[in-house]
Amino acid sequence: MAKFLNTSATNYFLEDLIKSAQDRLILISPFLKLNDRIKELLEDKNRLKIDVRIIYGKSELHNDEISWLSELTYIRTSFCKNLHAKCYMNEENCIITSLNLYEFSQVNNNEMGVAVSRLDDPDLYRDAYEEAQRIIRISDEVRISVEKITPSSGKKEKVSPEEIEGNSKLTTSKLAKKLGMKTDQLMTELVSKEFIKISDGKEELTDKGKNSGGESKKSRYGSGSYFLWDKDLSL
Repeated sequence: MAKFLNTSATNYFLEDLIKSAQDRLILISPFLKLNDRIKELLEDKNRLKIDVRIIYGKSELHNDEISWLSELTYIRTSFCKNLHAKCYMNEENCIITSLNLYEFSQVNNNEMGVAVSRLDDPDLYRDAYEEAQRIIRISDEVRISVEKITPSSGKKEKVSPEEIEGNSKLTTSKLAKKLGMKTDQLMTELVSKEFIKISDGKEELTDKGKNSGGESKKSRYGSGSYFLWDKDLSL
């Protein structure tokens, strides 16, 4: 029988659903900006060669996500225009919920969801799985790669965001590492200190953020944008 999930239960069941995937994993979310815990779980699925499909519906992929996804062989990413559904499923269980795969939502928002078991609700699970497959079919698979050509050898090498932009400023993830924080913790702090605001589910620099040297950059290696900060940014 389907179970109602509140915010904390949705986050718990989502992690458990990813951890317990043995054959396949489908993650459907309009917004894609993963927290460190979800990334760790997906990296483990990649090591185990589990077939993972991520479908997102907003084009603002951050450079951190682009760089991270480019390293994962068994995770395929697709873009679906006009996507608003949020559904996460493995071969045995499914969550249909308001929760985006977006670190700010997982920490700050009030969410609801319903957990469905293939064993207890086979018809409901099948309907959700068939709809997920339809969304995958109408989506465009995104080949994510961040590479540069080494002049001396002509070989391609992976490029980090800070190499792309130079060393004068740091990406959010690199600044978080410098401050001894996780990226999602720093993002929450930047929002609370009004360096960043959330508008229609999107992160935007405030005037305070701009005056403190923050920059919003369009990615050269995929659609979307990311932030750069002064190395000595004071919170």
